[in-house]
Amino acid sequence: MAKSNSNLCAVLLISILIVAASAGSFYDDMDITFGGERAKILNGGQDLSLSLDQYSGSGFQSKHEYLFGRFDMQLKLVPGNSAGTVTTFYLSSQGAGHDEIDFEFLGNSTGNPYTIHTNVYSQGKGNKEQQFHLWFDPTAAFHTYTIVWNSLRIIFLIDNIPVRVFNNNDAAGVPFPKSQPMRVYASLWNADDWATQGGRVKTDWTNAPFTASYRKFNANANKVGPNSVSTSSENDNQSWSTQGLDAAGRNRIRWVQTKHMIYNYCNDRKRFPNGISAECKSSRFL
Repeated sequence: MAKSNSNLCAVLLISILIVAASAGSFYDDMDITFGGERAKILNGGQDLSLSLDQYSGSGFQSKHEYLFGRFDMQLKLVPGNSAGTVTTFYLSSQGAGHDEIDFEFLGNSTGNPYTIHTNVYSQGKGNKEQQFHLWFDPTAAFHTYTIVWNSLRIIFLIDNIPVRVFNNNDAAGVPFPKSQPMRVYASLWNADDWATQGGRVKTDWTNAPFTASYRKFNANANKVGPNSVSTSSENDNQSWSTQGLDAAGRNRIRWVQTKHMIYNYCNDRKRFPNGISAECKSSRFL
């Protein structure tokens, strides 16, 4: 019986070590890029907070670059009067012709909803904005925000509910991010010249510092660069590489876009008087 207990303890110890080794850590995955003490890694690397005051915001970026993958981050946004603030979670390459896939969270005055701003840049050109109001309070608890990026499409998800799909229409002359490796970025900064009601509502610095919280980052992705080993393997779940929307996903995105979308560049003929972009004419939810 003593030998059995000893074996059981050994198995449990090995299991604990495996879990500990596989758990993500902001110390291992991210570098603080600006803001100094305003960016804090907490709880042994499991949590990260960003703060904004009248002197500076703060931000971080991934240590590694990726070419396609699924990127999950849990966020709890700035509570109360967050007008003028922007919290972000996005992918980006560097340079004048950069690619970028954006989640931006535009603050608002107390009692008014956050605006979720999404955009896709390819070869330095964006102007692909869609915006949403959420069906929950993003400041009351953590929620999971996901970017799936493969050679076929980009999918934005919130708590695993798809809110937007940007398909690869490169064949129709629409540039698509497909060749430039990107890092993961996040930041909290002041944008009261445009963020809240077109800049009409300014940041109230008496509420500073403003703080947003991040946790449970996961990249199931192709890591690239010198001496890099992909975070995906033959034994990993790589369903993201061909991920699209099934029937349930199409129903959910229709619900989101019917009930919660507040801006779609495809419908903005005043902004684009010469005609909407080619991808707006194709099926949105393939």
